[in-house]
Amino acid sequence: MQNTRILLNQRPVGTPTSECWRIETVELPEMAEGEVLVKTKYISIDPAMRGWMNDSKSYIKPVEIGETMRALSIGEVIASKNPKFEVGEFVNTATGVQEYAISEGKDFVKVDPKIFPLPAYLGTLGMSGLTAYFGLLDIGQPKEGETVVVSGAAGAVGSVVGQIAKIKGCRVVGIAGGQDKCDYVMNELGFDACIDYKAGNLRKNIKEACPAGVDIYFDNVGGEILDTVLTLINKKARIVVCGAISQYNSTKPEGPKNYLSLLVNRARMEGIVVFDNYARYGEAAKEMAGWILAGKLNANFYIEKGGIKAFPETLIKLFAGENTGKMVLEVDA
Repeated sequence: MQNTRILLNQRPVGTPTSECWRIETVELPEMAEGEVLVKTKYISIDPAMRGWMNDSKSYIKPVEIGETMRALSIGEVIASKNPKFEVGEFVNTATGVQEYAISEGKDFVKVDPKIFPLPAYLGTLGMSGLTAYFGLLDIGQPKEGETVVVSGAAGAVGSVVGQIAKIKGCRVVGIAGGQDKCDYVMNELGFDACIDYKAGNLRKNIKEACPAGVDIYFDNVGGEILDTVLTLINKKARIVVCGAISQYNSTKPEGPKNYLSLLVNRARMEGIVVFDNYARYGEAAKEMAGWILAGKLNANFYIEKGGIKAFPETLIKLFAGENTGKMVLEVDA
């Protein structure tokens, strides 16, 4: 059996290009006792992938040159020599951008397509949803009546953050790129307001949407938007740093200039890395599943087709902001 996979060919400078990747097709080795063979169904497309491509210190080691690109995925067990897994079961895995993977399954989590669509286990019930859950509830610590601002509000994490904040009784203001995304955020996700950062007058529009100031800011983009929100935070505000997608492909990334607002307002800025909460994944997923079944949480996802070879162009589409909700690449429907 042959396996097609995407290898990191060179580290990007700025936006990744086709030269960063190498497509390779190899013969799969024989399975050993205790192993399972998984066929990839869907691959998670995440902004964090850009950071994994850099040779720099981070919360996780970089992908090495010549190594299969790291990715979370949903796969189907098609052969098993491990009594814990049966043929036909579906699992949440981290076997990378490839059509097949052989593994002992130590970190596999079984998922049930009869309860939720498989892509939902990569989004709202996967790493992006868990990031939203722990980032907002543990670091943001929302209280009923507070104002929560979320950037990247139409994306995988931001869309969940805003909905959880609404469940907790907060006023929620999203920031997104384009009127279509703002309409989606308000009409389908239930945010109280959404600001199109591409329309100009960013500070004025945020201030009007947040007449009582900003108590919690969940940041997915960094750059100018973070700097602007920092000028509008309240005393004891909490800033949750989840990502900085506006800076990932910049050759000269910039940090916040208005950080002294943290001092003036005795506010707190803290980062969220979902892996720190591994022991609590189950309880978080269970609570969010309950919200979905109760109609309180929309588990939208955005599917790109094309198989494994479409991965490089799909990643670029993510950075171009073409998706609403969680972006996944369909490998084998």
